[in-house]
Amino acid sequence: MKIVFAGTPQAAVPSLALLADTRHDLVAVVTRADASLGRKRTLTPSPVGQGAADRGLRLLKTNRLDEAATAEIASLAPDLGVIVAYGGLIREPLLSVPRLGWINLHFSLLPRWRGAAPVQRALIAGDALTGAAVFQLVPELDAGAVFAVQSEAIGRQATAGTLLAGLSESGARLLLGVIDDLAAGRATAVTQTGEVTLAPKLTLDDARIDWSAPADTVYNRVRGVTPEPGAFTTVNDGRLKLLDVTPTHGALPQPAGVIREIDKKVLIGTGTEPLELVTVQPAGKTKMTAADWWRGVTATEVVAS
Repeated sequence: MKIVFAGTPQAAVPSLALLADTRHDLVAVVTRADASLGRKRTLTPSPVGQGAADRGLRLLKTNRLDEAATAEIASLAPDLGVIVAYGGLIREPLLSVPRLGWINLHFSLLPRWRGAAPVQRALIAGDALTGAAVFQLVPELDAGAVFAVQSEAIGRQATAGTLLAGLSESGARLLLGVIDDLAAGRATAVTQTGEVTLAPKLTLDDARIDWSAPADTVYNRVRGVTPEPGAFTTVNDGRLKLLDVTPTHGALPQPAGVIREIDKKVLIGTGTEPLELVTVQPAGKTKMTAADWWRGVTATEVVAS
């Protein structure tokens, strides 16, 4: 089959890599335009853009799937469109350009967590299970019939970054199986059923920690916003990023937001039991162990907010 692939972040690269090594004809890769990154604002291709360039694939860089992009894709007469975290919506008439339409690899158990941040929202909500689904793209957000789904338990120490990395690999294999089934004419899709929940893109407000919440709630939020946008709190009028925290399993309670060193561990109070700060990053500094940071704090306790 002639396939157009659309994707942008690292999570889409395993799917691109698998697809590029198959018998299918990958006629073009669509990704978002190069972005200015880092302190020097260096113009940098997306991970998918770099992966496509490394493989010598035809590449279309665009932030808008407009009339011009639609015309270019239509000129290739693709049989199928495949999208994995492109970062933009595919609407008509582009939606109907491929003979078999578009299929989407989504990192959730649909219809739970439709939207831009399914892995992050699943962690924040304390879900025990997550997974990946391959579905037919339709105008309504992530609402199409599902061709294949896989589920897996969410590890207690998983972060959004580690969980998404694993799902991107297993999801790529799931996606390739659906593509092969479509090529062979044996693919079937099932209408989504169950409660719909939404997973909007995370904002900086999602990353600010409310220490009055129970320890499990705080821990899940930190994991859900790691690595991006990155959990943080305010200490002595400065932002403190929380790169790694861990449960204390029965430590004596302390007031919410109060940070103390107890038995050589830096503990912070929540609405229930404290959490241990393991790795932090103060404003304007590099990441460090919480113990090293605490040595620079000239108080027996401080309050985070």
